[in-house]
Amino acid sequence: MADLRALFSSNNPAFDAAEAFTDRQHQWALVAAALEEHLRRTSTPGYDVEDLEAPRTNLIVFHGVGGVGKSTLLRKIEAALSGAEHRPDQWGAPTWTQPLLPIRIDLSRSASTGSDFERVILTIRLALAGALGRTLPSFDVALRHYWEHAHPGEPLDEYIRRTGLSGRFAEMLPQQLQAGVGEVAAALALPGLVGSAAGQLTNALVSALRERQARAQALAGATRTAALLEATPDLEALSYYSHLLAWDLSRLPAKKAITPVVLLDTFEDTGDRHRDFERLLQRLVWLMPNVFFVIGGRSRLPWADPALHGQLDWTGPAAWPGLATDSASLTVPQPRAAGSGARQHLIGDLSPEDCEAHLARRLVQDGQPLISADIRAAITARSHGLPLHLDLAVSRFLEIRRTGRTPAPTDFDCTFPALLARTLSDLTPEERHLLRSVALLDAFDLDLATQTAGLTHQAAARRLTERPLISENPYALWPYHLHRAIRSAVRDDQHSDDRWTDADWHQAATRALAALGDQWTKAAAHGPSRMLLVACLRQGLRLARDHRLTGLGWLIEAAYVYTDDSVWEPLALPSPTDPAPDTPADAVAELLTAITRRQREHRQRTADRLTAVLETGLLPAELTEMALYYRAKAHKDLSQNDAARTGMQQVADADGRLALKARRGLANLARLAGDFPTALAAVPALGWQGRHHRVLGDIRWSEADTGLAVAAFEAGRAEAEQHGAAGERAMMQVRLALAVSFADPDRAEDELALAHQLLEGLDQRSNTLLALVVALIKEAGTSGVTDRAQGLHAEIEAAGLPFLHRFVELALAFHHAVRGEDQDLADTINRLRALTATGDFAYFTDIAHFMAALPLPGPSTIRWTTSEDDVRSSWRGLVEDRQEHLLAGN
Repeated sequence: MADLRALFSSNNPAFDAAEAFTDRQHQWALVAAALEEHLRRTSTPGYDVEDLEAPRTNLIVFHGVGGVGKSTLLRKIEAALSGAEHRPDQWGAPTWTQPLLPIRIDLSRSASTGSDFERVILTIRLALAGALGRTLPSFDVALRHYWEHAHPGEPLDEYIRRTGLSGRFAEMLPQQLQAGVGEVAAALALPGLVGSAAGQLTNALVSALRERQARAQALAGATRTAALLEATPDLEALSYYSHLLAWDLSRLPAKKAITPVVLLDTFEDTGDRHRDFERLLQRLVWLMPNVFFVIGGRSRLPWADPALHGQLDWTGPAAWPGLATDSASLTVPQPRAAGSGARQHLIGDLSPEDCEAHLARRLVQDGQPLISADIRAAITARSHGLPLHLDLAVSRFLEIRRTGRTPAPTDFDCTFPALLARTLSDLTPEERHLLRSVALLDAFDLDLATQTAGLTHQAAARRLTERPLISENPYALWPYHLHRAIRSAVRDDQHSDDRWTDADWHQAATRALAALGDQWTKAAAHGPSRMLLVACLRQGLRLARDHRLTGLGWLIEAAYVYTDDSVWEPLALPSPTDPAPDTPADAVAELLTAITRRQREHRQRTADRLTAVLETGLLPAELTEMALYYRAKAHKDLSQNDAARTGMQQVADADGRLALKARRGLANLARLAGDFPTALAAVPALGWQGRHHRVLGDIRWSEADTGLAVAAFEAGRAEAEQHGAAGERAMMQVRLALAVSFADPDRAEDELALAHQLLEGLDQRSNTLLALVVALIKEAGTSGVTDRAQGLHAEIEAAGLPFLHRFVELALAFHHAVRGEDQDLADTINRLRALTATGDFAYFTDIAHFMAALPLPGPSTIRWTTSEDDVRSSWRGLVEDRQEHLLAGN
């Protein structure tokens, strides 16, 4: 089908503008299954069209945000039901053989007043006039009676032309009505009534039906015909006349039998305060159970909601079992395995592949897409799968070409006012205010939305979440989020009458930040929630940075809690190309991002970023020591230990929140320099905050005192579990596996497996790499260790963690000592000596000598907590134990 608007937007007739339809195969499968079930049920012997109590399943509903493609889908379904040539090949052939009559009605043209229900009824009857070519006597007599009462003196054919309902069947309906009058008059043996007023014929028919005249009952004998004809022929009665139309359809001879499929598009336009038009349409669906209805609208059809009792005639899940709400039918697309009973489905966004296919087929020249691949990719990324955005982008593409300029991908990094106008059109002022408020949030719940909007009640937020522009994930921390394309359009709005000023956005962002802090603070008072902490930090930091907020308050405390546990979930804030921080919020965001990204960046990059943020002077005083501390840790990992000691001492002297951790860092630096007594002396004062068990365990395993090292690490792991510190628990487990790996490779297998399990999801890169070193030590003495060590060196270099090179070489020294490979061991010792030339980790070189029972080349500067001979003996004993273990295994 040609897109005439696109076709007439250019002087170039060489390209084809097609209204490209993107495959909605899943939705067609849902329609086909529901329609097949409907046909099977209505063709069952004994099916009674007059049963007004049976639940109704003769409908299927597609709802979704404006511009998602509901109308396009309904038009395509209409075409596919009209003839196989209009059905996409991928949809497949249906299984039914019964003739169908698709009738699509755009309710946006029929909803200005409640009386426009007439248009719906007449559209259906006109379609039947053309398809059947015969009268439907019960309904036609009732319709004629209604018409003369509601439109006195106005011929029906003239009304049809005046209201735009005219078509190729427009002349047939008045003729069929007249023929219906003749049939009834003939049945009553009163031919003189043919030209009389409808009221006279109606009265005669009612009398005949009351007297149970056989010919009258055969022609118009639905049980309730007489009662309906006796009622005042107003709009209410007209809606009940649909029962007569259903009865007439059920009485058609087999050769004439047909099943209408009525497609009601833009159902949201029926909405009014009292649901007057909706009530009439629901009556139509209920009273015509042998007709199948496909309904498309922006909102979920709430007829199964018992709360509507009294506003509509039939409500509740017993009446409409397929419309009953559940976790899938509200705002989440139904799974492909959804049962056939489900009758309500969200139309989701198009996939990137479907967007690409749509744009490629939309405009074609010489058999090739007119829109280039890079522009299609840019449009797809910005659309977030919303079909309306795609079509608006195509219009923009043509507009740019008309200026004589070649469109570029950057031309489509924009939003469209028309998209926002469609979204806002059916929202109340309070809902529009809420929509802008939640556009600030990545995700939200009713409380967050209400507080961000500055409201005192949640009712408006609840109403907004029921609209399809809000998606729900009931398993998420905050279940709701605004459609991303609409969110961008709201944030970029420069055209709507009630758009926000910069001050409005700033005030709402301030309220949102306070609401996030309130949620986190209240939850933390009842117990730690890592998930809530990270989620609040992600949203809070972005709000503070983007809106230049100054009252950071709870963000400072949250930053400390975040770093305490060493889990390092990505906060995904600034990118490397972002400008330098120029507000305190920028500085805090950069600080936490640099600390987190050190798990994925070279430690030199971390040190540089932290130096830069310190030099801005924008960090709140409470967080300056955090930047100093983590820069010192980065220096330590880079083996820049003089700088590390300076930074740690600076933090320790400040005696702030990180003083104990800094003192632990100084103790570790003393150990790395070979001053074990000084490191040991610091342990008692460290406590849990200073991770005393970790410091002690590192001292003990370095001296080959496996028993005391394991005891310290087990105690540290237990303490971490008591405090709910998953990051520290994983670190303790890796070190426990390290201590065990030299002495007991069988137990090390289990401890290492647990370490990998505890590291899962924590993003602790240095500990993950250390666990790989532990695996080498566990396998020492077996083949393949040397090759694996070379690969591990490459990973360590890429991570910017040079201190771990020493651990790999220590593992190799143990391996060569066990195997008695003297030359390989000598080479390893030479590499270790070069790696420890600064003095840090120099004790690894001594340990390598001890393992092979080699004398030291000269006096050692290492100060052990016990005698050098005891340490030598312990390390040599571990080598001999491994040799015996390998022999026993052979």
